[in-house]
Amino acid sequence: MLTDPPQRPAPKPLPQPELHEIGVDQVLRALGEPVRLDIVRALAQAEQPMNCAAFGLAVSKSTSTHHFKVLRENGIITQYDQGTARYSELRSSELEQRFPGLVAAVLTAA
Repeated sequence: MLTDPPQRPAPKPLPQPELHEIGVDQVLRALGEPVRLDIVRALAQAEQPMNCAAFGLAVSKSTSTHHFKVLRENGIITQYDQGTARYSELRSSELEQRFPGLVAAVLTAA
């Protein structure tokens, strides 16, 4: 009798603030850096989570890691590891709920 292969658990997000813990000042400060703004712009246009290596940022790997961490710790993105890859996704619906129109306004103005 054949059995189904064991199911892999769903990826667990890295630590991030709860929605009620995110302040508008944090979001604006995090989005005030051009590299982070480029990351958020790319994620806003993506149809699915993006592998962090796919961004093609013109900064070192350690600097890139720092920018992703700042975005995650300020509640703008969620990240999870899958195998050896790390994926990022914009918390767009959550941010829209908390600060209606803010991310769209920042991306349009920048």
